[in-house]
Amino acid sequence: MRGTAAAPGGERAAEGMRDVAGPGFMDVFTHAGHVAFRRDLERLAAAAAAGRARAPLVRAGWENLKEQLRLHNRLQEGVLWPRVERAVAGRRAELGVVAELRAEHPRIEVLVAAVDAALEDDEQGPGEQGPGEVVAAVRRLREALEVHLRHEEAGALPLAQRVLTPADWAAFAEDTVSAWAAPGGGCGEGTVPWMVDGIAPLERSRFLTALPRKIRELNRMRWEPRYRRRRLWSV
Repeated sequence: MRGTAAAPGGERAAEGMRDVAGPGFMDVFTHAGHVAFRRDLERLAAAAAAGRARAPLVRAGWENLKEQLRLHNRLQEGVLWPRVERAVAGRRAELGVVAELRAEHPRIEVLVAAVDAALEDDEQGPGEQGPGEVVAAVRRLREALEVHLRHEEAGALPLAQRVLTPADWAAFAEDTVSAWAAPGGGCGEGTVPWMVDGIAPLERSRFLTALPRKIRELNRMRWEPRYRRRRLWSV
């Protein structure tokens, strides 16, 4: 991932992230991300139950949620889990923790595709499935993602904190910020304001305070105002 041209503001954000990435920041970052996944799936479920899943800004919110899931999985699969696997090479129990999470990603992708299919069927008008299938597809995705997030929280992330060295965390930070700063990488412009959308004031402060000042400035001046103008999930 190194060597990719940075998006506007991305280089400043990347330099700041190298100063904070590590086990402590991962706790804050992971908690905020998991809260955001659960929040958006609750919004989608509420819209589906109300028959408003086809509303343009709900669909835009769903597209953004899918992008955040892709980014989340890409960083884990390509950046974090390989380092954990190298650190626990030959230790079957620990390798099994990561293998279980890797196996869950394709299953979640299937369920995401099922929500897309249900939304498309609903958009085409009444048929054999109808709006009830959207509700059911969203429920199945929520249940599977909840299991996955709990597996991360209880097993894989504590494992990473135990076995990764400061050098591992530094390399993880380098690769992560390269992905975030790349054009279309999505983190700075999309992920930071997405994580603080609707978050409780204390949690918002905890998350933003953990970020470098440069990133907080970019979020305050550019990223969050742009994100708010999108009005995701409005019906």
